[in-house]
Amino acid sequence: MRGRTTIGSFFAAGCFALCGAIATAQQPADSAVKITVNWIAERKPLKTTPTLQVMVNPLLRRGATIHDAAFASLKALGADYVRYVPWHPYPRLAVAELEPPTKDRTSWDFTLIDPMTIDFLNVTEGHQRILNFSTIPAWMYDAKKPIVVPADPDRVYWDYTQGKQLRDPSRKELVGYYSRLIGWYTKGGFTDELGVRHESGYHYSIPYWEVFNEIDVEHQPTPEEYTASYDAIVGELHKTDPAMKFVGLALAFPDTHPEMMEYFLDHKNHKTGIPLDMISYHFYASPTKEQTLDNWQYSFFDQADKFLVAVRYIEQIRKRLSPETQTTLDEIGTILPTDWHPDDPYAPGPPIPAAYWNASAAVYAYVYLETAKMGIDIVGESQLVGFPSQFPSVTMLDWATGIPNARFEVLRLLHDHLHPGATMVETRLVAKDVDALGFEDAAGRHMLLVNKRNRPLKVELSAEFSGGTVSAIDQQNPTATAHLIRD
Repeated sequence: MRGRTTIGSFFAAGCFALCGAIATAQQPADSAVKITVNWIAERKPLKTTPTLQVMVNPLLRRGATIHDAAFASLKALGADYVRYVPWHPYPRLAVAELEPPTKDRTSWDFTLIDPMTIDFLNVTEGHQRILNFSTIPAWMYDAKKPIVVPADPDRVYWDYTQGKQLRDPSRKELVGYYSRLIGWYTKGGFTDELGVRHESGYHYSIPYWEVFNEIDVEHQPTPEEYTASYDAIVGELHKTDPAMKFVGLALAFPDTHPEMMEYFLDHKNHKTGIPLDMISYHFYASPTKEQTLDNWQYSFFDQADKFLVAVRYIEQIRKRLSPETQTTLDEIGTILPTDWHPDDPYAPGPPIPAAYWNASAAVYAYVYLETAKMGIDIVGESQLVGFPSQFPSVTMLDWATGIPNARFEVLRLLHDHLHPGATMVETRLVAKDVDALGFEDAAGRHMLLVNKRNRPLKVELSAEFSGGTVSAIDQQNPTATAHLIRD
């Protein structure tokens, strides 16, 4: 016999150890999407790690209403390769030396930075993690207008990253800043520019360090300039900690910058001995203001498909120039156009439809599924916490309660069911509305299904899935619960 199951609207991920379900009466039986799995065909190892990023913002500070819930969720998830980014909209939470040193004093101050960073390091202890203090002190650049950092550390400030040229072309200032910053967290402290010792007592492990963020937006260096900065920083940090690995590029719009990939991934453009451990780049689907939820279900996935074309192209460049270099897609998500209003950043904006969170979760699951087939190493969902003034539509937790939404729950579902040692199996279907991937591990045979539409869809599976269980995230199931499916 063959099993049938109906997957709910924006059924973002699930159907692990799946069996057939009772067909619903809304659609005729012959309208089901037939999915076949060839269990005896050649397989590929499933090596893609699902994870997320944590962007520093006020709601993650100690004493904030959701601080405890947010870090508890992060710890309970137990993901590897979580990316931590103290970001430029909050300079006092991201930059440890806000003023240039003088002959008499330095401005090193970790008072506001440490609590959140230590909380992150503590809850991710024992896991691979990626740190990226991406915000370079503004005084190192040729800013064209005054930079006035708000006295309130929680006040968003979008004008901090100005200028394109470093005031010190030798990059000694730049390297000194990052060397001391990492020394604070890994070597117990550092000696500043005036020879004064600053003790922290911290000896944390930082397995991966990412060099800057969205360089095609922030400071916009040329490929040659970025590579020179990467080499200078990595060369110094690698001497300090030979076990540390490094992530480069973090492009916001990778499809528009092939020249950056071509130059950076070519080893002849780097100093001898500089490792190219990993590259990173990002993707957000974003509708126009005129579009509604009915349109999002198409525009989100159309944009995702264009991104996947770019991933395939970049993979060819990487394999040709530096095949040993890994890839992390460390910001994957969706952004509503109503998030961005810098002239009035604290305006609440229109309510976000409940179904949006499922649609966004489905996009992440879809990108994960398709890039897993390509062998991408890490796919990171963005981001743990957002809120009005800080891209609310990107949040994975309710910014008022700290309760995980569908975006977090889909990541949890993937994390809990996709384990090292699994293999991907040839999966065939003819459908634009559904995507699927069969895989097998020590626990048995499984299937991941993604419904890309805002309506229930029916799929037909082979008899071997009958009698299994289904775990779903949809608008009726906010958290994944395994259910036994009857024929």
